[in-house]
Amino acid sequence: MSENYEQEIETFIQQVFEQNYEELRLESGQAVAPDVRQTALNQVLFYWRKLRAIAEGVTDTEVHLSLPQQETPGGREYAIEGVVDILREAGRTVMYDIKTHDADYARANLKFYEQQLNVYAHIWQELRQQELDEMAVIATDYPEAVKEALASGDLAHLAYALDQWEPVVPIAYDPHRVQATIAEFGAVVDCIEENRFNPRSVQDLNTVLPGTRSIRFATRVCRNCDARYSCAAYRQYAWQPGYRGVAESKLRHIYGEELADAVQEQWRTAGLDAAPDDSGLRADY
Repeated sequence: MSENYEQEIETFIQQVFEQNYEELRLESGQAVAPDVRQTALNQVLFYWRKLRAIAEGVTDTEVHLSLPQQETPGGREYAIEGVVDILREAGRTVMYDIKTHDADYARANLKFYEQQLNVYAHIWQELRQQELDEMAVIATDYPEAVKEALASGDLAHLAYALDQWEPVVPIAYDPHRVQATIAEFGAVVDCIEENRFNPRSVQDLNTVLPGTRSIRFATRVCRNCDARYSCAAYRQYAWQPGYRGVAESKLRHIYGEELADAVQEQWRTAGLDAAPDDSGLRADY
């Protein structure tokens, strides 16, 4: 191992990240704003710095799990699929599911992660007949303390914040809950196939999510939903008293997101850069 091993690995990570990003950009024709791109790269780098032992010890990456020929309450056939990493060491087998969530949110909402990983564990143990000793979620979204340290530019502060961060969230296996979870998945499939997309209530949208300081459901979930402009509950939420000041600003928020000029310019530039040549800009759609 060379003296510059750490730096060599991080340089390699950045190079592969950029290669993957370019391939996805050219394949999809879409780009992301520079700050979003940097945040994604930081998550990968910090995952390596914080969880090097896990990263180096993983023996099976992107293991595809499938539970086929399931039937919904409405009689539709469907399959449950997922991707996990497996670490086998010293006679023990651990399953990891990487999420781009923050650890505090994951710990405060364990039920959602337990449901998913219990099904994965069922597939691994019952269908694949493989031993499993532990499972956990790796939450790669770094906490506010790390974000603040990163923004400060203080390396000592950043090192301390990273040391305090605990991104691994253990998940307990309960085989008695597997069938209930599969049934819930099936009910969701029926809702999708029957076009039943009932919105959450305005009260739900106003609820502060467990594991967060003050983030509402509407902020974390609805802001990432492309259908929010057509959602009656979101419109009612956006127009409630005290939301964003005068009515005109609320309307601009719903239809324009009120992005800062600099951010809008970054998005426009990213979109233009995504085109491999100017033929895409002249295309008649």
